[in-house]
Amino acid sequence: MPRILRILNRFNLGGPTYNAAYLTKYLDNDFETLLAGGPNDPSEKNSEYIVRKLGIEPHIIPAMKREISPVSDYHAFQHIKSLIREFRPDIVHTHASKAGALGRHAALTMRVPVIVHTFHGHVFDAYFSQMKTAFYKSVERYMAQKSNAIVAISEAQKYDLTHKYNICPAEKVSVIPLGFDLNRFRENMPEKRLVFRKRYKIADDEIAIGIIGRLVPIKNHSMFLDALRMVQSRTRRKIRAFIVGDGESREIIKQKAFDLGIQFVNGVGDYKPAPLTFTSWITEMDYVNAGLDIVALTSLNEGTPVSLIEAQAAGTPVVSTRVGGIENVVVEGKTALLANRDDTAGFASGLLRLVEDDRLRQEFSANGWEQVGKKFHYTRLVRDMESLYNDLLERKKGSIISIPLSPAKVDAA
Repeated sequence: MPRILRILNRFNLGGPTYNAAYLTKYLDNDFETLLAGGPNDPSEKNSEYIVRKLGIEPHIIPAMKREISPVSDYHAFQHIKSLIREFRPDIVHTHASKAGALGRHAALTMRVPVIVHTFHGHVFDAYFSQMKTAFYKSVERYMAQKSNAIVAISEAQKYDLTHKYNICPAEKVSVIPLGFDLNRFRENMPEKRLVFRKRYKIADDEIAIGIIGRLVPIKNHSMFLDALRMVQSRTRRKIRAFIVGDGESREIIKQKAFDLGIQFVNGVGDYKPAPLTFTSWITEMDYVNAGLDIVALTSLNEGTPVSLIEAQAAGTPVVSTRVGGIENVVVEGKTALLANRDDTAGFASGLLRLVEDDRLRQEFSANGWEQVGKKFHYTRLVRDMESLYNDLLERKKGSIISIPLSPAKVDAA
């Protein structure tokens, strides 16, 4: 039975955690999987509940933290080596950057037969300084050479890795989109809509707009607020906005809203309605999407945004920036309106159009499930990954069997 050691950065609310959880739970019984990851970062929602709800007890690597630390990273590296020594995996599969660097290096050191890495996004654009970005590119190029396979979660990401940033050759990359349990976004949605809108006192004639995700610079909430202010000044429709999530940029975003004159409240305790609500983290995203009329995303860079997959599964129209793998997730003009990441006016125009046009929102809503229902379901994810694993193991087995005898051994024979 092949053994897989699956390592991700940390168990935060997002695609990597769901991806790793479903692969660990639902891979064919021919595989045995151990799931490991770093501890939760205090600025993020702890999402270990996602894996535990599936009956998985993750192995925590305490030293593998979000920030770069030579001391902590060294201890994490040694921890992973010990884990490999004890578990003896046939495949080490890492997810995202920190786990990818430490996990693959440990796997190489311990001579694990097959090494696979999934890019759930990348840090080559809009994250760091030019010098730091160049360093990360060189690290990823080296690690890609030592990996047996690279998994991209979209065709756009594969293009970035193989052409735009020259991380690895195209033949080493397999495109395997993320997969989720999307059925809950189709069940009892009218009832869930009533629950959400009653909780936040949203009137029937108010259009609720939400942006979902970590409150960090890369998500560019500043653009969302600028666009929201533009829409408020141009429409007679009643609109309410919701920032769903939390993170290090929370106070900066609040200050931005204050500077723009957008009245806001925290969505906790004795709630009073306001044009803008900071809800903090909400785990029942099916209720959120049922209650919202539009889901927005203003990221500077994305891999495969979970919020947009879930929105379409729930039939919630989308307006987003055109970055990363987003064009592989939504269908422009059919489930979403898109704008370039530096085009605040264009983003506001798309948002205004969805606010004003009830029929267009209904059309986008009707198209959502068709776009994501099968493409992003976890059963497809598991099937694709099993195929990749089996192929890699067969190739490794074949390469070992077909090693030619040295001249000395031929003579001896």
